[in-house]
Amino acid sequence: LAGALLSAIGQVVRLDTEDQIDAVTGVSGSGPAYVFYMIDALAAAGEAEGLPPALAMQLAKATVAGAGALAEAASETPEQLRINVTSPNGTTQAGLGVLMDEGAGLMPLMRATVAAATQRSRELKG
Repeated sequence: LAGALLSAIGQVVRLDTEDQIDAVTGVSGSGPAYVFYMIDALAAAGEAEGLPPALAMQLAKATVAGAGALAEAASETPEQLRINVTSPNGTTQAGLGVLMDEGAGLMPLMRATVAAATQRSRELKG
């Protein structure tokens, strides 16, 4: 009954163990703040490249909203969607070279971010 009621306003997931709730908190509970911060960072980067602040923010918001909607609706994985929009030796590939750096890119940063939030969730439980 609870699942049916909650699914009316969002997705409902079932966990294998109660211990996973801390990781859910680190990903989904705290995740919106990470995305909002990414919008701010993307807009600030656009401003640094010469876009007016309002336009940079408009583009950043629309880009994240559009990519999120496509990822949610598509049958392909996010990895495949990324590949689909990346031209070899193009601008997207140049930017991804920075984001996908194994040592300093987005993947290790997000792992550390989610780990910090997950650990804090564990601490708050006592």
